Parts: sequence; structure tokens; C-alpha cells
Amino acid sequence: MHGPLFYSKILLFGEYGIIKDSKGLSIPYNFYKGALKIDEQHATVTHKSNKNLERFTEYLVTLEKEQPGLVTFDIKALKADVKAGLFFDSSIPQGYGVGSSGALVAAIYDKYASDRITVLENLTREKLLQLKGIFAEMESFFHGKSSGLDPLNSYLSLPILINSNDNIEPAGIPSQTESGQGAVFLLDSGSTGETAPMVQIFMNNMKQEGFRNMLKNQFVKHTDACVEDFLKGDVKSLFGNIKQLSKVVLDNFKPMIPEEFHSLWKKGIDTNAYYLKLCGSGGGGYMLGFTQDINRARTALKDYKIEVVYNL
Repeated sequence: MHGPLFYSKILLFGEYGIIKDSKGLSIPYNFYKGALKIDEQHATVTHKSNKNLERFTEYLVTLEKEQPGLVTFDIKALKADVKAGLFFDSSIPQGYGVGSSGALVAAIYDKYASDRITVLENLTREKLLQLKGIFAEMESFFHGKSSGLDPLNSYLSLPILINSNDNIEPAGIPSQTESGQGAVFLLDSGSTGETAPMVQIFMNNMKQEGFRNMLKNQFVKHTDACVEDFLKGDVKSLFGNIKQLSKVVLDNFKPMIPEEFHSLWKKGIDTNAYYLKLCGSGGGGYMLGFTQDINRARTALKDYKIEVVYNL
């Protein structure tokens, strides 16, 4: 058995901010993907994923009991498949901020949920929110607290615009330019990041009034402006806002940036060769980079691994 493919995602804008109602913009990233498979040979490779799915199944049984009416699964089929060696065959790196658990959640929902909302029907805002709610509960097995956006993105394979917590819609994003020098890229930090501890640091910081004010008056303001600029295709304004956002993150989200990257982050702001921002919760994994001249950025970051994800 081999299920359909589900892709990784990149949250271009909105990490942390969407917890506090900033705008956000998430796009599918087809370079990484995963699918459910059954391993008849019971190879040791799949052992970890299979064990994980066993625990996840138990969690879903509890979820059905605790929240009747949210979602029901064909648990019998799921348990039988897990027993037969079901695993998630994925190239999506874990702890890199590109949605490895999101793709898994989408795949399980797609195959085992009863009365599921499909991509083919008319996706009203209500249906999108319902899906997001279901996915948030499913994914919290992996993260402790989830917005449900990663699985939603993976499941629909559409860019999603987050206007606020209860207002999301599929987004039309400007088509990529072939000729432009500008680019969005991923920069590999070389280490994995854990989501839960980073979110914990953020929640603790939120108890301080100064941090809350910074979030509202600077972080959310620049994030919202970036989303609007990006959707309008206003590249000049976009880079001005990304530079501001990059500064705010460096000043206020230091624990989320691996220490050895603090000076590299600052160098981008000082030289305007590139601007870095968090990709997901940070703490490791990928960082997102934005540049108006990809060749210049490649030269400045020649010691690092870069993947271009979008041409501006």
C-alpha cells in the first residue's frame, strides 16, 4: 500500500505572531514530502515511525471519547494497518520548521477520518476553520499546542492566508518571476529545533508587559505589512518591512536564534545583502532568508547551505 503524497510547508510570515492574532502566510513546499506505506517486510527502518503511529492511534481513540462530534476515525482499519507495519515514509526533516508532523496528520486524516472534508468541495471559511480545529487537536499529540495550520496547508496543498485566528482563506500569491534577482531561501542551521520549549519561552515572555507591547506595536505590525506587501507583489516595500522585522526578531527573540547565527543575522541587516527571519518556532532547523539579489546573498553566505524556495 502506498497513500497519496503530502508536502511540507513554509510559514513565510506569522511565526509566534499568529498566536497573538497577527496575519500569517503559509505556502506548500513540494521539495519535501511524505506518504503512508505498509511495510510487509517489517524492516527495522520503519520501526520508529510505526511505534509512533501506534501511540498516535491511542491518542486518537482518546480524542474521539473526549471530544465527540469533532472527528471520528475508522480506528479498526487504522489499528489493523499499524499492526501490519504502517509507517510514514517521509523526506521531510524533523525539527526543521517545515511541518513534518503536519504532513503526517494530513495523511492520517485523509485515509482514516469518517465524513472527511475534501479538497474538492467548496471550501467555505467555516469548513476551513473546522478542518483547522480538527488538525489542531490531532497535531497537539506531537507539539503540546498546535494551531492546526501545518496539517491544513499540507492537506490542501494551497497557500493559506491567516487574517486572524478565526479568519483564514486560500490565498492567491503572485506567480514567481523567472527573471527577478530576488528570492526567498532556506538557510540550514545544521541542528534541529524543538518546538515545545521555544513556545514555552515565548509564553513566559508574554507575561511581561514590555514584551507584549513590542509584539503588538512592532512584531505584529511589520508581519502584517510583510504579508500585505507580498500578496500585492510590492517588492520594494516588502524588503523595507522585512528588514524591520529581522531587527525586531534579533532584538527580542534571541533564544530562538542559534547563538552562532546572531552575528550572521546582524551582518545581513548591516549590509542589506539578505535579511533573516525565523522559520517556524526556531531554536535550530531552517531559518528563512529574503534577498533582493540572490547571487550577492550566495556570496555572503557561501559557507552555508541554501535552498531557494521562491523567486521574487
